[in-house]
Formats: sequence, structure tokens, C-alpha cells
Amino acid sequence: MGVLFDKLMEDVRFKEGLKACINCGTCTAICAAASFYNYDPRNIIDTVQTRDEDEIKELLKSDTIWYCGECMSCKTRCPRDNTPGLVIMALRALSQELGYFVESEKGRQQLAIKRTVGQWILKFGYCLYLEGIGTDLHPEQGPVWDWIQKNWKENFERLGANYKGNGPGILRKIPEEALDEIRKIFDVTGGTERFEKIEKFSKQKAEEMNMKFDDGIDNEYFSHIYSHNNNTHNRQ
Repeated sequence: MGVLFDKLMEDVRFKEGLKACINCGTCTAICAAASFYNYDPRNIIDTVQTRDEDEIKELLKSDTIWYCGECMSCKTRCPRDNTPGLVIMALRALSQELGYFVESEKGRQQLAIKRTVGQWILKFGYCLYLEGIGTDLHPEQGPVWDWIQKNWKENFERLGANYKGNGPGILRKIPEEALDEIRKIFDVTGGTERFEKIEKFSKQKAEEMNMKFDDGIDNEYFSHIYSHNNNTHNRQ
């Protein structure tokens, strides 16, 4: 077998997701992403089954593997109990591991996910922390959202939340010992190492593209990957 296929075989999601594909296309017929993007899970599974190193490498470098919403509708319909969504997860993980994700527009956006959702989890204990959703990143929220941002405490108290408070309640302060435990989980499971690789390969790509790259979300490279769209993704 090829090196890339062997690496995929090391991922339990790949083993569980690809058993005996008969190329019937049922997964594509049920796929929500396929109705919107230039995306065909049947073709992805077909490509992987060839075990062709060059074709798999191109898949790892492509936008294609980032279109899946991981809804697992494919699992519910496949007559041979395959799950293309799990195969996609394995492909995404390998793309991040080897740095191929920076070769596609959608792949480069992994840095944005890491620096927002990922780091919010480690810093606040929440995968969605509202103070990070300002109109600088989401201008569609409008001036009302700016006002809400400036008056978090009062607004959430009116809603019965325990904003940054001790004890139970929505948006409560997560104890430092709990955050330490979350970080240890990331360390043990490889999440921390994966984050480091996303940063490493993104920095290399920024240098290649001659764009400013630094920590946070206020730099040229982050702004580019967050907002740029080459308009080739949607199904015509």
C-alpha cells in the first residue's frame, strides 16, 4: 500500500467509515453539502479506494474535504454501512498532520477555527464565547450588537445568567482547575500538538504568500483567510 493510505488506515474513523463501498451514490444523493457545494462524497470514497498516492495527496490539498458538515446523513442511508463522513474526518486529520490543508482556501481557514473556537475552549471553557463575536469579525450583527457587547453584565443579569460569576449558570466563570483539566485532555489526546501544527504550517504559508502573520486575529493573514472567497465552491 501507499504511505498516505497506510496513514489513513491508522485512523479508527477510516476503518469504521470504509468497509465495502459499491459506488452506488446514495451518500451523494442524501448529502446536504452536495446540494450546495461542488462536492460528491461518492467520488471521494472512489478516490480513496484507488489507493493512488498522487490522487490521495491532491485530495488532502483540496477544498473538497472541507465541504462536509459531518451531519452523518450518509451513515443512515448507505446500504453497505459505510460512513463517508468518518472518512472525511480521517482525511482532514491527515491533511492537518502533514500540512496539506494550507494548500486550499477552505483548508487555510482551519487557523481561524483554531484561534477562535479552539482557543476559546482552552481559555474560557466555552466553544462559543460571545465576547469574541464582535462586529469586527461579524459586521452583519450591526450597531445593536455593539451596544450589547458594551453592556454584557447588565444584559445577562436580566436574562438570569451568571455572567463571569462563581457557581452555576450560563456563561459562569469556569474554575481554573477545570480549565487545567481541559488542557490536559488536549495534551493527552493530541489536540495541543495538532494546534501547534496548524500554527506552524499556517505561518509557513503566510510567509510564502508574503503576508503578515502574528498571534491573535488582527493580522493580514488571518483577515485574508477569514474573509477571502474565490467564488468557485458553490454548485452552479
